[in-house]
Amino acid sequence: MKRITLFLALLTVTLTVSAHLNDILGDWKTVDDKTGNNYSIITIYQGEDGLIYGKVSKMLMGPKDLRCEACKGEDHNALLEGLMIIRGMSYSTAHDELTGGKVLDPESGKFYYGKIFPKDGKLVLRGSIDRFSIIGRNQTWIRR
Repeated sequence: MKRITLFLALLTVTLTVSAHLNDILGDWKTVDDKTGNNYSIITIYQGEDGLIYGKVSKMLMGPKDLRCEACKGEDHNALLEGLMIIRGMSYSTAHDELTGGKVLDPESGKFYYGKIFPKDGKLVLRGSIDRFSIIGRNQTWIRR
């Protein structure tokens, strides 16, 4: 009887985590926080390693062949469409958010600490230069 109870408890926790994580996964429309224009579609997904990733699946503004000129390494001059901007984040059930990993700003080519969480049916990405998310900025994304 104890095994059945333990199994049901674990199943409930797993389904709850899945339900909350599904609020974050999927396609999100980004809005340029300077102009207010729709900028791109970001697809957030769970990798085979269990971590969360996000890539630019479609550019909504500018030419389709925009490249990440400021990026370094393998991302230098990569097309923005298809560029991985969220890398290796994990889901925290305690806070209903993604943390850890890195977030790439294609405009500057720099990586930042990131936190992503749902709020009022939208998604907030907080990029910061410090681990504690004190110095940084937010961007709000809209479910596509």
